[in-house]
Amino acid sequence: MAKPNAKGPSKTVDIYCANCRTKLFKYRKGGKGALVKCFIERIVKDHTEQQGVCPGCQQEFARATIIRGVPALKIIGGKVRHK
Repeated sequence: MAKPNAKGPSKTVDIYCANCRTKLFKYRKGGKGALVKCFIERIVKDHTEQQGVCPGCQQEFARATIIRGVPALKIIGGKVRHK
């Protein structure tokens, strides 16, 4: 399978914890759909200390995985919001 475009889209969204509303990161998201996965190389600004864990409430919101040969965070359904 083809790797995702490294540069990616220019539109950025802010990702927040759905539980405590802590800002998790700023991400270059493509398309209009739901946030299912976040490629690590597209994260512009990361506010988390531990990957996939909210710094505010210590709840796990994503799991580290490899998608199309590229490291990514697979988002757990309903754990994050984006604007």
